[in-house]
Amino acid sequence: MLFSFLIALIVSSIVTQIAVYSTTIYLHRAATHRAVVLHPLAAWGFRLFIWITTGIVPREWVAVHRKHHAFTDEEGDPHSPLLEGFWKVQLGNFFYYVKELKDPGVVEKYARDLKPDVWDRVLFDRSSVGLLVGIVLLCLTLGIGWGLFAAGLHALMYVFVLSSSINGLCHYKGYRNFQNTATNIRLIAWLTGGEGLHNNHHGYPRSPKFSFRQGRRFEFDPGWLIIKVLSWVKLARPLKTIEEAVKMRGPAQPQEG
Repeated sequence: MLFSFLIALIVSSIVTQIAVYSTTIYLHRAATHRAVVLHPLAAWGFRLFIWITTGIVPREWVAVHRKHHAFTDEEGDPHSPLLEGFWKVQLGNFFYYVKELKDPGVVEKYARDLKPDVWDRVLFDRSSVGLLVGIVLLCLTLGIGWGLFAAGLHALMYVFVLSSSINGLCHYKGYRNFQNTATNIRLIAWLTGGEGLHNNHHGYPRSPKFSFRQGRRFEFDPGWLIIKVLSWVKLARPLKTIEEAVKMRGPAQPQEG
């Protein structure tokens, strides 16, 4: 019993991290901000992982996030804890996404460049099928009971803890290197593939690297390591990093958070 529990816990954690890295590298840095150009093979692999671990339709996620950048913590932001209240976003971030996507114009306006291809029409637009495939794979690996447990734990961690902390906690508490309303929380960055360095990201959205070595504190972006490995094997081409952009703009102005 204890052994099965530990195995299910480990498998669930691995699935969650696959979802996290697919989100930060493909959905966020590549598809949303064009900060890294992925080889079609790598992009397809990330799309597959997103489909079976989250059921997210990429252009919908991209549209909501681009709108968030267009109205960060101002009227129109889909999920601002400064407007809606911290706990509402921290616990209900998923529902704010669903609410925003009820307006079909959001995707048309903010993700018009992401036209559905044949893979979207056959597989990746079918959210419920992707989630079902993922759950079935877990049940085949762990057995029905432990598979469902692993799937439920993964959903809880990805949707209501990690993703919510980026849009909730990282717009509420933390420190700042740049003048914007997002914050950096290094522990969250370790758990979310670098996404917790949210103030840096809002300062330089087109940077494929979220950490900033000229900041006041040591920062580590795990997602950047994966991107570097992909670039070494010619599966990714990252654009200008924060450090490179800062050299052109001038020094950053740290703020207290």
